[in-house]
Parts: sequence; structure tokens; C-alpha cells
Amino acid sequence: MSTLLKRTHMCGELRLEDAGKEVVLNGWVAKARSLGSLVFVDIRDKSGITQITFNEDIPEELLEKAKSLRSEHVIGVTGTVKERSSKNDNLPTGAIEVFANDLVIYSEADTPPIYIKDDDNVDENLRLKYRYLDLRKSKMQRNLSFRHRLTKLVRDYFDENGFTEVETPMLIKPTPEGARDYLVPSRVNQGAFYALPQSPQMFKQLLMVAGTDRYFQIVKCFRDEDLRADRQPEFTQIDLEMSFADSDDVIGMQEGLLKRIMKELKGIDIDTPFPRLTYKEAMERYGSDKPDTRFDIELNKLNDIFEESDFMVFKDALETGGDIRGISVPGGAAEFSRKKIDKLTDEAKHYGAKGLLWIKVEEDGFSSSASKFLNDAELIKVAERCGSKPGDIIFIVSAQPKVVFDTLGWLRRKIAGILGLLDDNKFNFLWVVDFPMFEKDDEGNLKAMHHPFTQPKLDELDKLDGDILSLNADAYDIVLNGVELGGGSIRIHDRELQDKMFKVLGLGEEERMEKFGFFIEAFKYGAPPHAGLAYGLDRMVMLLLGESSIREVIAFPKNANAECPVSEAPGKADSVQLEELGLAVVAKHEQN
Repeated sequence: MSTLLKRTHMCGELRLEDAGKEVVLNGWVAKARSLGSLVFVDIRDKSGITQITFNEDIPEELLEKAKSLRSEHVIGVTGTVKERSSKNDNLPTGAIEVFANDLVIYSEADTPPIYIKDDDNVDENLRLKYRYLDLRKSKMQRNLSFRHRLTKLVRDYFDENGFTEVETPMLIKPTPEGARDYLVPSRVNQGAFYALPQSPQMFKQLLMVAGTDRYFQIVKCFRDEDLRADRQPEFTQIDLEMSFADSDDVIGMQEGLLKRIMKELKGIDIDTPFPRLTYKEAMERYGSDKPDTRFDIELNKLNDIFEESDFMVFKDALETGGDIRGISVPGGAAEFSRKKIDKLTDEAKHYGAKGLLWIKVEEDGFSSSASKFLNDAELIKVAERCGSKPGDIIFIVSAQPKVVFDTLGWLRRKIAGILGLLDDNKFNFLWVVDFPMFEKDDEGNLKAMHHPFTQPKLDELDKLDGDILSLNADAYDIVLNGVELGGGSIRIHDRELQDKMFKVLGLGEEERMEKFGFFIEAFKYGAPPHAGLAYGLDRMVMLLLGESSIREVIAFPKNANAECPVSEAPGKADSVQLEELGLAVVAKHEQN
């Protein structure tokens, strides 16, 4: 067993003012170079790298030992800090080196399957399989450190503002919350299942009934859904709830938190209060309920311009209750060739659009994919409505409103990316408020846009018995640069209103009691008015670090197939386990 050298400094801490000090460093060999009687070793830990020098002034046995060092060996070094004759301005420690007088090799390492450097460009699957090596990279260590500091700041902020951190159960009853549950079979109650929580929604409301007053939790949540860059089967929420609070109270509390996060972690002063857009305004202007406002491309409604048009594409859209809307791209006429436009058109079909109509504004007129269907008067009106100038290009979509919004909402951000308008150093926060209470699913069934515990606008309750789809919820989302950071609402605390909400959603008495009986029961004993919000912590860290995937800010994420490449989860359960859980019959049936 190697003797442990007690380190005096981390590998990234030493500076020129430390010259002359006797120090001890522990870490991994990032690089070793042997020049005969001189050996240079870069030693690395999570704080950075220091160059160690072994020369002929040390015993020959120690020099030979230094020559045996290879990448990723784990070592301890004792030595004297000296000023470097040839400084490395790319390293914080580049002005010094440590001349070694002792060396301990704690463990040797095989040649790693991936390089331990930030710009290795290695396949992501390989990075995830050897994540414990990938995490040695300075970028990944910075990401983990930033996440740690953010969560600490969050805890400190809410503690200062009278919140109590409370853990809620991980094994709960399956309830309908919008996505598929992860189910856990019960051994004690065979045939019954727990669900892993999609959120702590009902429990945090029960904590308000319990008099906790202000609750928060940094909590794991689980959803069995298809993965993408900003989605994982297990993710982390910053969850909170406040009693005797309205939406302005919740919003004000969050703006204080975000202002502190940006100042302390990013060194940026942001202005509060943040802008607020209604859901309707966000959709009308940006085609999205999470608009990116870093660039000035907005939707323009063109229905009235084409009311008398004989162009069948427009005519059909208007006659079936659809919309005609366009966006103008400043200076885009030269950028978007026919080939680029065709590519955008193909991608637009994924959002339901049958095509993209384009108009290029020129000094002496227009060129358009629909020139033979549109007259000059119509083209002039479109250009005026969109605020277009010579050199601009206009893209138009005509279809049902959802398709128009989805397509142009995607297109404006896609174009901004192509034109380099998405500045990662710009942070545009805003609130989207007054969401619709209900929407229809793909089968035409009514469902709550957020969840069934969201309170409708109290001055619109008459719509519950009438134009129900026009009823607005007292809900709010916080958006940053086109990504939803979090969302919340005023909760229903009135038993009769909650009961009516369940009925509107088609839940009969028996089903309501089966799924939410314990929750409904609690509200019989006095529930305060309350409101809350939950952030996606992973998304927040991702955005603040300028990463494109939340896998970059999670220590051990799942891959696109919801597998853990390190541990190879999920795995098979053996027959004994299945028997204990009462699932052996199912397993035998599948084998047959």
C-alpha cells in the first residue's frame, strides 16, 4: 500500500507568489514527457493542472520512477514551487512549476479509451459509457461545480425568505399527470404498483394544508417519455409552494432568485420586473408559448389582405377557419437560395405545413414562389404589414392556427440560428401568463393544459358552463431564450371548484376517489389559498452554461434509449426476484 501524501494545495491553485514554498499535490497524470535526465509531468485534479519537473538533482531511483509515469496514473508529489523560465499563458498555473523531491504512485492506469481533454470530439455514446473518465475533463468539472453552486444559492435564498425544505415520497400512487409513469411493483402487496413521481404536486399542496406555509425542495422527478436534448427520464426540479400568495407574490419571489443567480454566478445584472406576455400575445407575435426574444422577427397576420384572393391555398385556409401569417427576415433575400428554401420547406412539413410560400423584396419589385397567384397590390400590402424592405425575404404559412403557429414559431428560431442571431451571452427572461385552462388532445378529449389543480381565472368561471375552451387559467411560465425554465399556477383550494374541475375533465365519482381520494379528503379540513412553481434545474444549468444538451450538466445521464451506459441499466430481474414480486407468471408467459 502506498503512503498517502497529505496535499497542501489543489493542482490549479499555485501562483507566482507561491514561489519558494514546499508543497504536496495529489492527482492524475495528464501528460508525461521524458527527456532523459529531465522529466516533465502535468498533474491534474478538478481545479486544474500544474507542471511537475523531475531533474538530475534527485536520486536516480526517483527519476526512474518518474520516467515510468503514464497518462491517468494517480500520483502524489512533494516539491518546491519555482518560477518557470518559459511561462505558459494558457494555464492559470503557467507561471510556475514544482521541482519534485518525492513521488508516490497510488495506482497505475491502463490506456484510457477516450482522451481526457475538452475538445476530444469523441462519440457521445463512448463518452457516456466511460462517463467517469469523461467527468475528469475540466469542462465537465466546471459544469458540476456550477450546478453545485447554483443549488446552494437556491437553498440559501429560499431559506432567507422563510421557506422550509421538505422531502416528499418517491414511491407514490399512480395518478394521471400527462406522461407515462415509471411503475414499481410491490412485494408486500402483490399485484399493486407504486409510481415514481412525475412531480411532487399533490404532496406540496398537502404541505400547504399542513400549515408549512412556504415549502421548497430540490427533487428528482421521473417521466417515461421519448428523450431529446433537453429531456431525461429522471430529472431534477426546484419545487416550491407558498400559502396566502397570489401570482404576483410568486413571480416577485422568483425574479429575486433569478436576479441573484445571474449576478452571483454569471456576473450579470438583469433588470426586474421581467416583461409579461399573455399566452395569446406570445402565440400571435412569436408562434410559441416560450418565445425567444433575443431577435426581432415576429409573426404578422395577413388574413384580411387575402380575403378576396382566388389563390386556392389561401382561400381554402380561410374558408376552413385557418390563418395566413408571415415573418420577414431582414437582409434574408441574399442568404436564402432556392436550395436553402427547399430544405426549410421540407423541415416545415414536420410541423404540419404543406409548404412555405416565400417573397423576396427587391428594389424594383418582388420575386415569389407564388408570383402568378398574387398581384402587385397584395404583395405591396404584405411587405407593408411585415415591415419589409428591399433585400428582405418573407415566409408565409397558411393552415389551421396550430400548424401556422408551430411552423412559424420553429422557423423564426431556425432562421435566427442560421443568421447567427442567437447570442448565448444574452439572457432574455420573460413571463407568459393567462394560459388557456383546457385544451383538446389528439382524440378530441378535453384535458387540463397544466394540471387539474390549477385555478381558473375566478372572474371567468361562468365559462365552465359555456365556451369552456376560452376559459383562462391563473398560470404562469418563466421563459429564458426560447426555453421554458419553469411553470406554476394558483392552485384550487375550494373543494367545490376542485370537484367541478374533475367533473369537467370527465372523471366520475368512483374514479376521482380512486385516483385522488386522499387529496380530496385533506381539503375537507381547511386549505389556505396557495400557489407555486417548479423549475427544471437541469435546463436552467444547461442554458446558463451555454450547453445544447442537459446530458452535459448531469453526472450520469441516460442515453437516447433511456439506458445508463455506465451501469447498463435497465437490466433483467432474475426468477427469484420476479417470484417474490408476483411477476413470475408474466415472465413465463413472455418466454412462451
